Amino acid sequence: MYFNLRTTIATTIAAAALLTMGGCAVSRGQQTVGAYVDDASITTGIKARFVENKDVDATAISVETLNGTVMLSGFAKSLREKTAAESIARSVSGVKAVKNEVAVRP
Repeated sequence: MYFNLRTTIATTIAAAALLTMGGCAVSRGQQTVGAYVDDASITTGIKARFVENKDVDATAISVETLNGTVMLSGFAKSLREKTAAESIARSVSGVKAVKNEVAVRP
């Protein structure tokens, strides 16, 4: 019983830490309001195109944007899906660079 409670508490703390820390999250003073709005627009545009595309699972791939640099993360079912996600991201107006950290599930 004690072990299960301890494991549950540790898991809860780890999950809370992961949810509050963002890899490309914008913090105060990092960019202007205009740049933040541009980044939000880029992220929204990419996610919308993921939803429209039958080759990409929009729920499995996360998109974060900072100063025009897009970071893709999550899981793809195939190399084709990973490549399609990157291609879609690069095609959105305002994207300066794409970091594709999507892992292909075996």
